Amino acid sequence: MRTGCAGRSAVDLANELLERFGSLAGMLSAGKASFCQVRGLGEAKYVQLQAVMELARRHLGEQLSREQVFTNPSLVGDFLLSHLRDSEQEIFAVLFLDAQHLLIAWEKLFFGTVDSAKVHPREVVKRALFHNASAVVLSHNHPSGVAQPSESDRLMTENMKQVLSLVDVRVLDHVIVGGGYTVSLAEHGLL
Repeated sequence: MRTGCAGRSAVDLANELLERFGSLAGMLSAGKASFCQVRGLGEAKYVQLQAVMELARRHLGEQLSREQVFTNPSLVGDFLLSHLRDSEQEIFAVLFLDAQHLLIAWEKLFFGTVDSAKVHPREVVKRALFHNASAVVLSHNHPSGVAQPSESDRLMTENMKQVLSLVDVRVLDHVIVGGGYTVSLAEHGLL
C-alpha cells in the first residue's frame, strides 16, 4: 500500500482490503471499481498493485526461461498458476521447449467459455513447428476452481500426444490450473 490516507495508516488500508476480499489473491484480482470503493484507495493504488502483479508474472517467466523446466516442476506450476488462475474463461496454453527442456515460448492458443475451450491439434502442431520445439507442456485452467482433470481432458491429452508424436514433439505434461493450485497429469500417472 506504501502510504495511508487521512486518519488511516497503510496497514489499516491493507487490513480492510484483506477483510473485504477475503485473501491476498482476492484483493489482487479485484476489479478497479470494487477496489476503489474502499475509502483512501483510488486508481493510482490500483494501478500500482496491478504493476506489481505484472512484475511478478514477468519474474516467474524469466526464471522459467533460465531453468530446466523439469528439474523444478513446482516452478512450472507457479508460472502457470500466476498466468491462468484468475481468468473467468477457459484458456488453453502451451509451453514450447527445446531438446534440453528449456522454455522457447509460452502461448495462449485457445479461449473458451466458463467451462470449455475448443482445442485444435493442428494449430498446436503448427506452433510447435514454428518454434522448432522438441517437447511441449500443455496447460489450461478450470475457472470453476476445481483442477481435477475431466475425462475429456484426458482424451484430448492422449489425442495431442499422438498427433504431436507424428512430428517428433513429445508431450511432457498437461497441467490444469484451478483455484490456487495445479494438477499435473504426468505426476498423477495420467499421461
